[in-house]
Amino acid sequence: MEFPQQQKPAGDGKIVYPPGVKEITDKISNDEVVKRLKMVVKTYMDMDQDSEEEKQQYLGLALHLASEFFLRNPNKDVRLLVACCLADIFRIYAPEAPYTSHDKLKDIFLFITRQLKGLEDTKSPQFNRYFYLLENLAWVKSYNICFELEDCNEIFIQLFKTLFSVINNSHNQKVQMHMMDLMSSIIMEGDGVTQELLDTILINLIPAHKNLNKQAYDLAKTLLKRTVQTIETCIANFFNQVLVMGKSSVSDLSEHVFDLIQELFAIDPMLLTSVMPQLEFKLKVNRGLERLAVVRLLAKLFGAKDSELASQNRPLWQCFLGRFNDIHVPVRLECVKFASHCLMNHPDLARDLTEYLKVRSHDPEEAIRHDVIVTIINAGKKDLNLVNDQLLGFVRERTLDKRWRVRKEAMMGLAQLYKKYCLHHEAGKESAGKISWIKDKLLHIYYQNSIDDKLLVEKIFAQYMVPHSLDTEEKMKCLYYLYACLDTNAVRALNEMWKCQNMLRGLVKELLDLHKLPVSEANNTAMLGKLMSIAKNLPDAGKAQDFMKKFNQVLGEDEKLRIQLEMLISPTCSCKQAEICVREITRKLTFPKQPTNPFLEMVKFLLERIAPVHIDSEAISALVKLLNKSIEGTADDDEEGVTPDTAIRSGLELLKVLSFTHPTAFHSAETYESLLQCLKMEDDKVAEAAIQIFRNTGQKIETELQQIRSTLIPILHQKAKRGTPHQAKQAVHCIHAIFNNKEVQLAQIFEPLSRSLNADVPEQLITPLVSLGHISMLAPDQFASPMKSIVANFIVKDLLMNDRSVGNKNGKLWTTDEEVSPEVLAKVQAIKLLVRWLLGMKNNQSKSANSTLRLLSAMLVSEGDLTEQKKISKSDMSRLRLAAGGAIMKLAQEPCYHDIITPEQFQLCGLVINDECYQVRQIFAQKLHVALVKLLLPLEYLAVFALCAKDPVKERRAHARQCLLKNISVRREYIKQNPLAQEKLVSLLPEYVVPYMIHLLAHDPDFTKPHEYEQLKDIKECLWFMLEVLMTKNENNSHAFLRKMVENIKQTKDAQCPDDAKANEKLYIVCDVALFVIANKSTACHLESPKEPVLPSKFFLVQDKPKPAPVLGAVNKPLTVPGRRVFPKTTAASDTASNTSTSPLTQGGEPDVDWNYMQSNASPVKRRGRPPRTAAGAEKDGAAAPTGGGTGRGRKRAADPNSSAEPIKVSKQQQQNDEGTKRQIDLQR
Repeated sequence: MEFPQQQKPAGDGKIVYPPGVKEITDKISNDEVVKRLKMVVKTYMDMDQDSEEEKQQYLGLALHLASEFFLRNPNKDVRLLVACCLADIFRIYAPEAPYTSHDKLKDIFLFITRQLKGLEDTKSPQFNRYFYLLENLAWVKSYNICFELEDCNEIFIQLFKTLFSVINNSHNQKVQMHMMDLMSSIIMEGDGVTQELLDTILINLIPAHKNLNKQAYDLAKTLLKRTVQTIETCIANFFNQVLVMGKSSVSDLSEHVFDLIQELFAIDPMLLTSVMPQLEFKLKVNRGLERLAVVRLLAKLFGAKDSELASQNRPLWQCFLGRFNDIHVPVRLECVKFASHCLMNHPDLARDLTEYLKVRSHDPEEAIRHDVIVTIINAGKKDLNLVNDQLLGFVRERTLDKRWRVRKEAMMGLAQLYKKYCLHHEAGKESAGKISWIKDKLLHIYYQNSIDDKLLVEKIFAQYMVPHSLDTEEKMKCLYYLYACLDTNAVRALNEMWKCQNMLRGLVKELLDLHKLPVSEANNTAMLGKLMSIAKNLPDAGKAQDFMKKFNQVLGEDEKLRIQLEMLISPTCSCKQAEICVREITRKLTFPKQPTNPFLEMVKFLLERIAPVHIDSEAISALVKLLNKSIEGTADDDEEGVTPDTAIRSGLELLKVLSFTHPTAFHSAETYESLLQCLKMEDDKVAEAAIQIFRNTGQKIETELQQIRSTLIPILHQKAKRGTPHQAKQAVHCIHAIFNNKEVQLAQIFEPLSRSLNADVPEQLITPLVSLGHISMLAPDQFASPMKSIVANFIVKDLLMNDRSVGNKNGKLWTTDEEVSPEVLAKVQAIKLLVRWLLGMKNNQSKSANSTLRLLSAMLVSEGDLTEQKKISKSDMSRLRLAAGGAIMKLAQEPCYHDIITPEQFQLCGLVINDECYQVRQIFAQKLHVALVKLLLPLEYLAVFALCAKDPVKERRAHARQCLLKNISVRREYIKQNPLAQEKLVSLLPEYVVPYMIHLLAHDPDFTKPHEYEQLKDIKECLWFMLEVLMTKNENNSHAFLRKMVENIKQTKDAQCPDDAKANEKLYIVCDVALFVIANKSTACHLESPKEPVLPSKFFLVQDKPKPAPVLGAVNKPLTVPGRRVFPKTTAASDTASNTSTSPLTQGGEPDVDWNYMQSNASPVKRRGRPPRTAAGAEKDGAAAPTGGGTGRGRKRAADPNSSAEPIKVSKQQQQNDEGTKRQIDLQR
């Protein structure tokens, strides 16, 4: 607007005052000035814009009030009254102000602005006048006059600063509204907002200022919302200059741009309409720190609760998701942290995030994998529906992470979800069902080798799965139904957990018992052994040993501590007592107090493992009551998701397991009465479990519970005579375990059963045979002699040597248990009876063991058809071969019988692992592994696993390799932990398996032509299958020891047939192949052997004269290979699980072997257990393997070493190809 010419006051410049107001000059006092100004203010307040006469009359006064005297008056009241007058003057004379000078207007508005500071004190007597001033200015929009001033920006900046500084929480809505009106009119009606003015608004949004004056923040927020259409362009320009052009000097707020963007987005996303594309640009800059800052900002914007940015700006969202794969670790970490808030606030974006979180769950950085788990678990704890199955699957995978911190977070996270949704049912049954797999998965982790994992599983079980803080009934109900819902592997893991805890309690008890003995060197050595064993069951074995030694020292000095510990591990200790004991022991070890006490932490680990926090007599009673309710049909089985039958069976299984670890807790009439009811149930498994519980816990029944005894005896007799085989076994063992007159009781069972044996009714033979076998094993002195006549006249002559029925000729190699003929089942039990009878006698004075071993060998040689009448089906023959092989292996566990097992019988037993039937190989290998890992079988049986290199099924080879690794590890650990084992190294040291392996391979019935390439290749594969595991490490120069051992074998003769030149030749050739394998796999094997190997005289006969040159030289003249060629594997080739590369078999330009031709024209000698690899799948299902060629049906008896083998049929073309060429064996891989 144009300012008008200066208006002249009426009366030739004389100032007219309102009636009653005297002249106001600097000559009067301030009080008088104030008094007169109040009357002037009253006059102007009463005037309006239509009072033209008064306006003209008081124009002089208006100009006078703008003089320096008033504008610079030191008196606060004077200035306030003048400001009120000036505000009214602007109102009255609007739209044209009476002041024409730009400088004067600037001075006036700056003066008025300064007066607005008085609004700060709402309790001031003058506050109403200040409010009137503000109201007047806002209503009239007086400051809009300043738009025509060149430096109006200075006025506006001062005004905005003043208003933002004075506003506080004592102001009412009207004050805030007038401030808002005043400022918004300036922004919306002006030509634009300068950067300086924008800064005065935006500075209130910065976190530091925001926290200082929340009302100023709210005012700025409201102002921006109201003026969004006008101010958005100015904001965009500011961010464009800072973000894109990098001009940080444009504003003092440049360093706070990301904070400002976050605040502006929260106020109104429209304020940033033009800014978002600039952020997409910043996400792609080269500097990692800049990207990190932008990612942090966008994480807050996308993750905000009501944010719709992801749906409104998809390009920016996709660009942001790309930062999950950023090369800069902190950027990826920030993205992962954002995902948690995003999942909670925006479930609809979970699908977009899932794929990126999947990649980050495999991130090489541990911290990122850890935060992925935290992100998913936090969202799941808020609401399980926020995380899909795929996200939970990522957490599940990380429970097997290589880093402990990640594994721990994953396991604890899943445990927390399980407790919240499955235990407390906070989100209903549907949510509980969604994560029902967690309980199984957590327990499966107990199979891991790390002791940290095992300890954490135990802690999770005690705190989250079955919280020990619950009262006994609730706790046992929780355990009862948990056990019923677990899968098979989880049940085994839980059983193993209780077993380990019980074993550790036993070690502590043995340690305490040693403290009761007089001090001696032997006692100290024994204590050290116990401490080492205990330390192995605690984390960080090295530190654990030191801390356990210290704990042992404290135990020796503090008798009260020993008493508390004895009470803790006592079988009669209750759960409540256990808590008190742990608390007392911990209190005693707390002094002196330290911020961190690793010794105390280690002791706590031990106490947590040995303290009975779940099971005591009261707990067993509660479990039995639950079982009774399930039997009566009054339990909550269906509500808990299990059928009554499942609840009863699993409940008995649970009690059975606990009867091993807590037998004392079962001793009550009420418990035994319930178990007697279970014995009468039709479910065979339930009755069997009940008998086993009696067997484990009933030692005091005969003396203290006569009523139970009288009821139990006839039931056990009935089960031993007419129950299932498993029930019969448990019944016999139960009688033997809990009754004093066991001989009388067993005789009452033995005599009627022995008289009633009838081979014509095989269905009724199985249970009697089981009972008789176990009776003869448990009471050999009483029943060994009468059993001998039963064995000779009935078992062997009448049952095993006769085939009364004709088997099913369906051609299958294996059938289910239900399809096996009763006669064969009876024969299998008869074989087991023979073994149990011999194991009971434990001597071979009557030579019965020799006869039995010959019988079992004949069974294997005849492939299960002992009579060779061809009446038995193939599947039944497989069952009998498995039984015979298992029987020899069982007898070998008894030293007196192991000594009489001949090498031929050992070989026949070992060859079962190459049986043509997949199930026979599988079951035999598992039995072999279990016996070896318990150190029950002699070392030579470990050599049998070398034959698994020939197995056509990859899974079997892999399983065999794992068995080897486990057995070798167990033996090495046993030698380390037992100083006395040094005296028995020949029977324990894994390297001593090599002589047995070489002898076994030399007598392999497939190894008929020692100069034939394919057979030598098989030998090499078998050797490497074992040696590769043995030679993983060169401990104590073991490679040189192996070489020396093989060289020594070449200086001996085959003790099995020392005068057979061909047998010795095969032995030496296997030695040569073994030497080449060792030499080509180790550079250290040529060093000096640490000690002279000892060879088993049963297999090797020391020669009196030096052995001639290696026989292999005739076959393999050039012993070095100038070049290596890859020979491709075919379907019939045998490879090991540990070595998938093929052996180079030809040299230079020699043509490759025609594998198919060699197969089709191979020797017709039957090859046990080697069906074609193409048939391996069908073999698992019980189908017979093809019978043609060299890979046909299973073993025949081992070929006579002196017999001549049939010549290989070779085509004319093949002969031409072979002429002039020299076959080499490249033993390198």
